[in-house]
Amino acid sequence: MDPLESLSLEDDTTLAIIEECLSKNFNIWHFLPKDVSYINGEVMASSKIILELNKDTQPGFKTSDLIRKNLKELDLIFLRQDPPFDMSYITSTFLLEYIEDEVKIINKPSEVRNAPEKLFLNRWKNLTPETIITRNISEINSFKKKHKNIILKPLYGNGGNGIFFLGEKDKNFNSLIEIFLGTHPEQFILQEYLPNIKFGDKRIILINGKPEGAINRIPSENDIRANLHVGGEATKTVISNKEMEICESIGPELIQRGLLLVGIDIIGNKLTEINVTSPTGFREIQKFCNIDLAKKLIESLT
Repeated sequence: MDPLESLSLEDDTTLAIIEECLSKNFNIWHFLPKDVSYINGEVMASSKIILELNKDTQPGFKTSDLIRKNLKELDLIFLRQDPPFDMSYITSTFLLEYIEDEVKIINKPSEVRNAPEKLFLNRWKNLTPETIITRNISEINSFKKKHKNIILKPLYGNGGNGIFFLGEKDKNFNSLIEIFLGTHPEQFILQEYLPNIKFGDKRIILINGKPEGAINRIPSENDIRANLHVGGEATKTVISNKEMEICESIGPELIQRGLLLVGIDIIGNKLTEINVTSPTGFREIQKFCNIDLAKKLIESLT
């Protein structure tokens, strides 16, 4: 997961999961992707035991000193680092893959690596807004001409970072494409704009392929991004019949791939992302809907 000091105990989903595990007197080991090693045929990690989480103290947590831990001895391993990823993260998924058939890992490392959030959903293109993934100028211009209002975003970002709305006559279009071409060596994403974003971007959490809770995120008045990290407002919601159909469409394949904890994003009945790396929203769902997803998750795994 990410460094403990970078996370908020009041907001963070990973810490909600850790709190639940601590309440059950589990031993919790914390390590970063760069801490994973392959030593004499074993997958090891330089880890710290999390002894306590307390929002009323600084730094808000208490841990042991670093301990060399054989990861095959653990009962559960969570992959919970936020994107974007570097090669250290990718390497850690290859190393953890050596033990993914011996230790329950949430989510399965080989499948996390094969299911990037903004690419994986295209397996169900009948459920998604029209999308292209390209660096080809001709394709970009044709797409803009067809849809007029579009969304431009990086392929491997998170939290709403680097997402732009480009209107029909937006004079920034060429400049932004030039910036993306100059700063992103990989392809990037263009999607048709979904006007229903003004009604919210719904996050639904699936556990073992089934929807267990949801929160709606409303963009601020001056933004088209509903991500909570950039000012979106969380509101109480329910899962509609159409959204349930989307969950039922993707659920079986999620289970088959070992993707047991997933967060999907839906705007106006269109699937816009499938988050398998570190889906968030547990705290907001508990606050607004009184559903303890951390408890549901741990009970389903133990």
